[in-house]
Amino acid sequence: MTFSVVARDPATGDLGIAVSSCILAVGRAVPRARPGVGVVAVQARSPRGLGGVLLTGLAEGTAPAVLVRRAAHAAEDADRQLAVLSRTGEIAADTGPGAFPVSGHLLGDGVGVQGNMLASDEVLPAMLAAFTGGTGALPDRLLAALTAGQDAGGDLRGRQSAALLVVSGEPETEEDDGVRVDLRVDDSADPVAQLRMLRNLQRAYAERDYDTLAVFAPEGARDLYAALAASRRGDRAGARTALEAMRTRPDWAAWLTAMAGDQRLAGVSRLLD
Repeated sequence: MTFSVVARDPATGDLGIAVSSCILAVGRAVPRARPGVGVVAVQARSPRGLGGVLLTGLAEGTAPAVLVRRAAHAAEDADRQLAVLSRTGEIAADTGPGAFPVSGHLLGDGVGVQGNMLASDEVLPAMLAAFTGGTGALPDRLLAALTAGQDAGGDLRGRQSAALLVVSGEPETEEDDGVRVDLRVDDSADPVAQLRMLRNLQRAYAERDYDTLAVFAPEGARDLYAALAASRRGDRAGARTALEAMRTRPDWAAWLTAMAGDQRLAGVSRLLD
């Protein structure tokens, strides 16, 4: 009913999972992660509380292979599927003998792909190849694998939801909760594509890509980003037009006054002096 990829980035130590399924809000059901501990995928008819149990086992130092073996042997039914990835990149997975066809998993170096009720035998190999052959940051490689799985057929029943979760390989602290990416599409006709759009939007916020935000940010905020983009280009007229549009919106004029000390807006103001 679901296909997913779990992986570790050896360059950063980050850990992540991307998943898609024809169920509502798969991001609530399948992926579990704990910074500095590991990532778990709990699929098919696995008990939802199993994810927390597996993460606790990882935190206590139990190897993924041992955790998977225990969970598989304790299963009351044969339809569960799971994958466990530790902070060091150790990985193990199990697909129950009664899991819905087509089902299975493939493991690589610090990466695993798994799925059940798949549209074809090509889904998992396509996902593994896309991840191992991909470049860029871990979230983008996870999304590339998920996209490849969808392009190969994905879930036999169709499409509904998807999620992307990436955490640090180091434990959370008071200053850093360790969550790098946490994006979900709960109900969509094309959830994987929608998830990619959310990832691009997140990157635009992180990188202060004001030109992109001027188009895709929520209405109202777009004028702010248009002003910042124009300021960056030295476009006095464009910045003035965008700020004037902001001042016509209820309460935005007061917000602009309150943000007078913000360095980014100060740059816009200097253009208008």
